[in-house]
Amino acid sequence: MRDEYDFSKAKGSGDIPHLARLRSEANGKTRITIMLDNDVLASFRKWADVEGLGYQTLINQTLRANIGSNTGSRPLDEQTLRRVIREEMSAGT
Repeated sequence: MRDEYDFSKAKGSGDIPHLARLRSEANGKTRITIMLDNDVLASFRKWADVEGLGYQTLINQTLRANIGSNTGSRPLDEQTLRRVIREEMSAGT
């Protein structure tokens, strides 16, 4: 293994056809890493199985619904997010 590598001739993801396609298919979404309580994640996965959707889709829908209802009010904080997720999970089961 080399100590240094020369990436000066490396291509960007937009220059590689299959990577460019994957980027365009993301449809305005961004991949992130987020820490959730295990019980919250388990509940979303259970709810996702019942609804026939992906659990990440349900989390996104829950966040979007809360953001829409808070237009013009204070930003969504961790305590509010946890409350909303728990409310949605109890409503879905």
